[in-house]
Amino acid sequence: MTPPAARVLERPGAAPPVGEPGNGRRSWPGCPWLSRGAQGHAAVAVIRREWVAVALGGSAVFALITALTSFNAPERVWGAFAAVSYSVSAITAAVVRRRGVSLAVLISLTGSLAAPLAWMAYTGMARIWFGVAFAATFGAAVRIAGVPRPVWWTLLVTASPVVALPLAVGGDDLPVLGLMCLGLALASRASRGNWPWVAAAGLAIGLAAAMKATAWPAVPVLAVLFAARRGWRAVAWFGTAVVGAGLVTDGITVAAHPAAAVANTVLYPLGLAKAASPAGSMLPGHLLAGVGTWGHWAALALMALAGAGVGISLIIRPPRDAHGATWRLALGLALVFVLAPASRVGYFVYPLGLAAWLLLSRWPELPGDLSADPEPEHRRLTAPGAIGTLTAKVASLERHLAG
Repeated sequence: MTPPAARVLERPGAAPPVGEPGNGRRSWPGCPWLSRGAQGHAAVAVIRREWVAVALGGSAVFALITALTSFNAPERVWGAFAAVSYSVSAITAAVVRRRGVSLAVLISLTGSLAAPLAWMAYTGMARIWFGVAFAATFGAAVRIAGVPRPVWWTLLVTASPVVALPLAVGGDDLPVLGLMCLGLALASRASRGNWPWVAAAGLAIGLAAAMKATAWPAVPVLAVLFAARRGWRAVAWFGTAVVGAGLVTDGITVAAHPAAAVANTVLYPLGLAKAASPAGSMLPGHLLAGVGTWGHWAALALMALAGAGVGISLIIRPPRDAHGATWRLALGLALVFVLAPASRVGYFVYPLGLAAWLLLSRWPELPGDLSADPEPEHRRLTAPGAIGTLTAKVASLERHLAG
């Protein structure tokens, strides 16, 4: 009589035997042999030097076009410095085999960021603290996401034209972007019952919203996320933190000048204030607004429809985790910036920056993400470790019966 096969389940969190791959250390999905200490090297190794060289070459072309065609003097200065540095960086990444990527990033930082900022500091226009605030908040977001070598990745993103150009010519959007990424990273770690992470996410988003209205869409997106995944108690914690941060930073000013606050934060960006916005671009919303009054209202109507569409999608299909919320937020912001009557291309630093954080945070998956529900036992049976254990047990049983 053949005895029934033993039902072997892999216990979650059980440490593997000594000498086997993993040794209880965290590893990349699909690479159990890759320990936490080796992730930093792998993160850079997967980036082929050819890819980096092509990206830097494209950045050099963009910088050269900016230097030759921009009507803004600081942008032309940035383009002149950055075109040279990106070109040298591209050649370095393509030619130097050992640490060529790291060296290319340092050269890019020097030419596209340090040199323009030094020149503008000499002429009285520097925005150094905006850059410091962005690097600190974005770096913290990357670190919370568990990305290996967070400093290296933060420097790489900062050296890209997406960040280097707005930082060199103004940069007031970058601290807001960094706080939004930080709030999303904190929301990802807000596991069940861990309310300090929820409140911390609210504080980060509240500070961003107090600094600029471009961060306001992040509030309803994360509120829907918390409502769908953690219930109304989490929404209360999040909302209290957002309102508290806003009251501490802007409460006195708004109470003293409510009409001015509405005009500056709502009417002015929509082109409805007495003073017209100098922002100009070839975006559809701005072109419609330039036709006349009916075009202006048409742009506002299209923007409202786009916002309503994103809002309806949040209600019908709420995001399952912070990654889904980030994609929804980036898409909504991109639509708003395309259709807004008073918009500019520089605002796209928000969706591009959010996409950069999202792609980096995917590299390992966040263990404390909002979607990290316990895996069912029947699915753990199909895990490689469970299959190996089951096979070994069956083979041992067959040898015992044969003997």
